[in-house]
Amino acid sequence: MRGAMDAGEYKHIALGLLFLRYVSEAFERRQSYILEDGGDPEDRDEYLAENTFYVPPSARWSTLAEKSKDARIGVMIDDAMRLIEAENTSLKGALPKVFGRESIDRAMLTGLIDLFSNLKLEGTGADFDLIGRIYEYCIGEFASSEGKRGGEFYTPKSVVDTLIEMIEPTRGRVYDPCCGTGGFFVQSEKFIDAHQGQRDDIAIYGQERNHTTFGLARMNLAIRGIFADIRWNSEGTLLRDEFPDERFDYILANPPFNISDWSGDLLREDHRWRFGAPPVGNANFAWIQHVHAHLSSAGIGGVVMANGSMSSMSGGEGEIRQALVQGDAVDCMVALPGQLFYGTQIPACLWILARDKSNGIAMDEKLRDRRGEVLFIDARKMGALVPGSRKQKELSAEEIRRIAATYHAWRGEAREGSYEDVPGFCKSATLEEIADHNFVLTPGRYVGAGAAEEDDEAFEEKFERLMGTLREQFSEGRRLEAEIETRLGALG
Repeated sequence: MRGAMDAGEYKHIALGLLFLRYVSEAFERRQSYILEDGGDPEDRDEYLAENTFYVPPSARWSTLAEKSKDARIGVMIDDAMRLIEAENTSLKGALPKVFGRESIDRAMLTGLIDLFSNLKLEGTGADFDLIGRIYEYCIGEFASSEGKRGGEFYTPKSVVDTLIEMIEPTRGRVYDPCCGTGGFFVQSEKFIDAHQGQRDDIAIYGQERNHTTFGLARMNLAIRGIFADIRWNSEGTLLRDEFPDERFDYILANPPFNISDWSGDLLREDHRWRFGAPPVGNANFAWIQHVHAHLSSAGIGGVVMANGSMSSMSGGEGEIRQALVQGDAVDCMVALPGQLFYGTQIPACLWILARDKSNGIAMDEKLRDRRGEVLFIDARKMGALVPGSRKQKELSAEEIRRIAATYHAWRGEAREGSYEDVPGFCKSATLEEIADHNFVLTPGRYVGAGAAEEDDEAFEEKFERLMGTLREQFSEGRRLEAEIETRLGALG
C-alpha cells in the first residue's frame, strides 16, 4: 500500500476493512446465540439489545470474502458501508466509502480481505481486544507516517496513559473537547478494567472538528464496544460548544497548540473567560479556561499544552496565568520530555486543573485540602527512544507510575503513602513561592537540581583513567585519518 498511496489515504482503507471485519464477527457471534435460543436471527432489535451492530446479509464479511476477487469488490465494500450506516444510526457518516475509486488497486483490496480473513478469533473477549489493539496500533503507525499532521488526530499512548493514571476516571462523566480518534476514551475504559470497575459507571462525551477524524473516533470506540456521545461541527469547540451547559467530573484534552485563527475576536465577552480574555492570536488559554469552565463541583481536568503556556507574558497571558493560580484552579504542572509527539521535537507540559481544591474523591478516597499549593513535577529527563526509532520517545510504565503516584500522594491518597519533595523531580510550592517567580509555572524553577551521583573514585585515579582513554581515542583518530588519506590517494 505504501508505494501506491499516502498514509493519509491508505489508513482509511486498512482501518475501514478492519472495522468491517469486527462488526461482522460480533454480529455472527450474536446471531449464533439467537439461533440457540430459538429467536429470529434477522430481528434487528435482538442485536441492538446487546449493543451489537446489525449487519445486512450483503454487507457481512463472509459475503465479501467470497467475492474478494470480483472486479467490483471496491464498489461492494462501499455499498456494505452504506448499508451498515443505514441500519445503525449511531454510525451514520462515520464509515469510509473510498474503496470503489478508480485509483484503488483491486488486487490490494483482495489481499487485505484475505489477510483479515485469516485473523482467527476463537470466541473470547481477548480476541475482540486484539482487534481493538490492532486498530489502535495502526492509528499510531499512520500518525507516525503522516508526521506533523498525524499529531492532529493522535495523542501518543504514553501521554494518554500519564493523564489517565493521574486523573483516575473511574466513575462519572468524562469529556474530551477535541477528541481526535478517541484515544483518551479507550484508555479510560482500560483504566476501569484494570481497577475492576464497571464500564457502565462512566458516561463519555466528546467533540471533534475534523470530520475525517470524527469518523475514525467513532469506529475506534465501536470496535471497543464503547458507546459515547461524540459530536461534530465545522466551527470547532471554542466557537460552537456542543455541550455549553454541561459539567463533567473528568476532562482530558490534547488541543492544538498555539492556534492563532480560533475566532478569538468574536469571543471577547465569553462567559468561559473567568480568569481573563485570551489573546486573539493564541488559543492556549482559551482551551485551558474552556476545560476549567466545564468541570463539575469536584471535577479534575488534564490538558496537554505547549510549554510556552507556562511562562508566556504576551497578550495578557501572564495575567491569566496569575489569576488561575490565585483562583486555585491549578492543581499540578508536569514538564514532559521532548520528542514524545509525532512530527515535532517541541516538548509539552500537562496542566492538571481542579474546580475545588478543598475537596474531591479519587478511588473512593477523600482528597485533602490543597488550596494555596501547586505541585510541580519535572519529568524532562524521563523517556527513552522507541525501539527502531531515532526521533520518537516514550515514557515507560514505571515512569508513568512514578509521576502519577507522586501526584496521588501529594493530594492525599493514603494508598500512595506520604508525599515528600524530591530535589530535581517534584516540589509542592505555596502561592507565595509562585508569586516570587512572577507566576511562571515552569517546574524546573521550583524543583531545583537533583542530588549529585555519588562517586567514590579518587580524583587522581579518575584523571589518569580518563587521560588514558583520551590518548587511545586520539591514536585511533590519527590511524583512521591516515587510512582515509591512503584510500583517497589510491582513487586519484
